[in-house]
Amino acid sequence: MQIQASEVDLPTPTGTMRCYVYRPKAEAGAVPKKYPALILYSEIFQQTGPIRRSAQTMAGHGFVVVVPEVFHELNPIGTVLGYDDAGRDKGNADKVAKTLEAHDSDAQAIIDYLGTLDFYSGKVGAMGFCLGGGLAYRAALNPAIAATSCFYATDIHSGMVPSRPGNASLARTGEIKGELQMVWGKQDPHIPAEGRALVYQKLSDEGVRFTWHEFNGVHAFMRDEGERYDAELALLGYQMAIGMFRRVLY
Repeated sequence: MQIQASEVDLPTPTGTMRCYVYRPKAEAGAVPKKYPALILYSEIFQQTGPIRRSAQTMAGHGFVVVVPEVFHELNPIGTVLGYDDAGRDKGNADKVAKTLEAHDSDAQAIIDYLGTLDFYSGKVGAMGFCLGGGLAYRAALNPAIAATSCFYATDIHSGMVPSRPGNASLARTGEIKGELQMVWGKQDPHIPAEGRALVYQKLSDEGVRFTWHEFNGVHAFMRDEGERYDAELALLGYQMAIGMFRRVLY
C-alpha cells in the first residue's frame, strides 16, 4: 500500500520532541480506516536514511509508524548524526547523558498523541534497532505496548544507567506484559553471547511471552547502508516483525 508522511512536535517533560509519522495513505472519499501503531526507535544517529526506510517499510504493511528523535533535548530539532566517528562519539555521549526516565516520558507522550488520531485503532507496539532495540525493550514496560520487536538491542545486558541498577530495564523485565521478539546477530561484538544469555535467562525467569532468534550476522545487519548490511537477514527480520505485529495488534 502507498504511504504518506508528516511531522509533529510533541511536548515532553524534557522539551519538544520532533516525531516523524508514516502511515498508510488515506483514500480520497473513502471511510477512514484505523490502523495499529508502532513506535520505531532509531540507532544513536536518530532518523537516518536507513531508519526512515525501515519506518516506510512498516507503514507500507499497515501500521502508523512514529519515529521520535531519541535525543531531542540534547540536539537541535532535525539533527541527524553521521555514520562516522564523530557521529558515533556524539550519539554515545547523548546516550549516557539522557536518563531512562526521560525515555519513559517520551514513550508516554507518543502514546498520548496516538490517542488523538482518528486513524489509530488503539493498539500500539514498539520496534527498534541497536540503541533503539534497547529503547523498544524499555517501552515494553509501558502497559499500553502490546508487542515489541528488538533488533540487536544494546545496553540491556549491561544497563544504560549503571549507577541506578534498580531502574535498569533488565531489572524491571517482569513488568513486560505484551509479547516480545528478540533478534540478534551471533557475530555482534556489542552484545556477546554471555550478554544475550543474561537477557534470555531473565525473560525466562520472569515468565515473559517471547520468541528468540539468533542469526549468523554482525551488528546492524538490518541497516541498508554500509558493509554490515545483510539483505537476506533484513528481509527475514522484517517478515518476522510484520508477522508478529499483525498477529498481535490487528
